[in-house]
Amino acid sequence: MNVVSIMAHQDDEMRCLGTMLKCRERGDKLAFITLTDGSKGFVQNPGIAREKAARIRQEEMQALAAEIDAVYINIREQDEFLYDTSEVRLKLIEAIRTTRPGIIFTHYSEDYNLDHVTVNRLVRQCAMQACLPVIATQSSPLEEHPAVFLVEPFGPVFFPASHYVDISKYQDAKVALLRHHASQEEPMAMVGGGGLAKITADVGAYRGNQVNCAFAECFVPMQARGAVKPYSVLP
Repeated sequence: MNVVSIMAHQDDEMRCLGTMLKCRERGDKLAFITLTDGSKGFVQNPGIAREKAARIRQEEMQALAAEIDAVYINIREQDEFLYDTSEVRLKLIEAIRTTRPGIIFTHYSEDYNLDHVTVNRLVRQCAMQACLPVIATQSSPLEEHPAVFLVEPFGPVFFPASHYVDISKYQDAKVALLRHHASQEEPMAMVGGGGLAKITADVGAYRGNQVNCAFAECFVPMQARGAVKPYSVLP
């Protein structure tokens, strides 16, 4: 099975990366799709040119994906200015058809960042549209609607977690992979009270405590036709 993270920005996969590593160990293939170029992720250097910032984020995500033999597709819309347009939908439908997911991880429907919310809405529509032969792209339609799980958002948003995955065995590998996002260590510390390792450890330990393990990631299924499966798909 193919397991695909569809997120707004490079590093947003941190809420599902441990689960993806666990999926990889059982034989699944991994892919990452980002919708924006990540160029606004430099609060520590606001004068950086968009092209340079986007190149840094691209190289960081490519390095992470390459380390675990994953596919990486970047749709490259402007960071913080992502909109649901016909052009963006067609690009995302093609990316979904290219990666052919059995499972998609994406953003929750409520979030502090509207790029995240826009991706949630795009995935809701495009995962369904990717199955429809009446919408033509270079790749063929999916044979079946993928299962879609929403990741826990940042900030003071109630998240009705219903599915937990024990990632204790994968926590160190997850943190090591996230260190590829070196440009985001300082911004995370500035706005989140700690770097990537601390942010992921704090949330993972909190969720792990709820289900009696060291570290866990939690999800809720997207409530859309075809996205909820009558059988277990998470590891």
